[in-house]
Amino acid sequence: MGFKVAIIGRPNVGKSTLFNRLVGKKLALVDDTPGVTRDRRVHAAKLYDLHFDVIDTAGFEDAAASTLPGRMRQQTEIAIREADLIFFTVDAKSGLMPDDRTFAEVVRKSGKPVVLVANKAEARGAQGGMLEAWELGLGEPIPVSAEHGQGMPDLRDAVIAALGEERAFGEDEEEQSDEIAVSEVLIGEDIADPDAEPAYDDTKPLRIAVVGRPNAGKSTLINALIGEERLLTGPEAGITRDSISVDWDWRGRRMKLFDTAGMRRKSKVQEKLEKLSVQDGLRAIRFAEIVIIVLDATVPFEKQDLQIADLIIREGRAPVIAFNKWDLIDNPQELLAELREKTERLLPQVRGIQAVTVSAETGRGLDRLMESVIKTHKVWNSRVSTGKLNRWLEGILAHHPPPAVAGRRLKIKYVTQAKTRPPGFVVSCSRPDVMPQSYVRYLSNSLREAFDMPGVPIRMALRTSDNPFAGRAKKR
Repeated sequence: MGFKVAIIGRPNVGKSTLFNRLVGKKLALVDDTPGVTRDRRVHAAKLYDLHFDVIDTAGFEDAAASTLPGRMRQQTEIAIREADLIFFTVDAKSGLMPDDRTFAEVVRKSGKPVVLVANKAEARGAQGGMLEAWELGLGEPIPVSAEHGQGMPDLRDAVIAALGEERAFGEDEEEQSDEIAVSEVLIGEDIADPDAEPAYDDTKPLRIAVVGRPNAGKSTLINALIGEERLLTGPEAGITRDSISVDWDWRGRRMKLFDTAGMRRKSKVQEKLEKLSVQDGLRAIRFAEIVIIVLDATVPFEKQDLQIADLIIREGRAPVIAFNKWDLIDNPQELLAELREKTERLLPQVRGIQAVTVSAETGRGLDRLMESVIKTHKVWNSRVSTGKLNRWLEGILAHHPPPAVAGRRLKIKYVTQAKTRPPGFVVSCSRPDVMPQSYVRYLSNSLREAFDMPGVPIRMALRTSDNPFAGRAKKR
């Protein structure tokens, strides 16, 4: 059994940099601006031979509970309660501040073991700040440089001294890989046996990203789903900055939910920090299987909503639409019919997409949303045998054969499914370079209807078989 470490301290002392150093990846956003981190983030970490979970927290600020800094502080206090060990981080370069002393008292009252980390120890004049840290009464300060990786062996020894060897060297839990699939012409996973139609595996964990414009209610939706105030929410737009993952269990199925920063139009994104937040959100989309697009039901289908949906479809993820804030709608029946018509008209590339009305504030429609997520995931994983595909193709070619181009008829020989997640098909034909896109769309839509594949992107790749006589001299 591992242990949990919470990294605590005032803003801009390098907590997220230390977090990234311990997890071995640049997961948390890092910038010179104080207060970049707002939500608490948990991830598996490694310090030489020690394996544990580390919690990155927002900078401790002395503020009223109703304000944004006050709500951030509440999240940090939850992290202190969850942790087995606290890394109280101070800035050795700038020395002790009044806030450091205030928060050291909070940490001391928690009764948890504490390791005092004096970060930025590589800076000139840091020795004085490190000696000042003794005044906090939290034991010997450990000089480290999270940016350059200095002082990590001393930090390891301090962890073992604080927890004891038996607790520190617990059973290692399996580390989860966060690798992203590499895109090809046909995005998705290769099929080993094209004739097999395996059953859907509902035991595998499901990765779901929640995306949308700022203030659409993404964090509130995740909090409502998991039934706790896990993510920071409020009336202010753009609260979420990092993509935060939350583990959850729904009807016995393990889920990993990713909350992302709100995505505004590219022309409006000027600050470096917002650019980093959006990049983090895009990474979460590429890593997810299902993407819930949260639309504000009071102002749905703005241009940015459609661009986000188009991006998800191009990445090959399976989209589900959640019309949030349904409790604010006065004429629900009228608006629902209008939204259904707009969904079909504006997103033809994922015809039949699952769209659910929800209210994250009241909890209405959340079960229907999750049922739609599972249904879409099954379609996204679906596989059709080559025999069935070619019987379908015979009927299509008899009913509507491909057009003639430059006086020569195009021939389609066969079709097979090469990939799943999303479904990807290879069509063998003559002269694929001149095949009209309108006919490829016709094949995709017919295939979607024939094999019941609504609401997911379908990939079509055209191939021509090699001519065995190409390059041979013509015999006289």
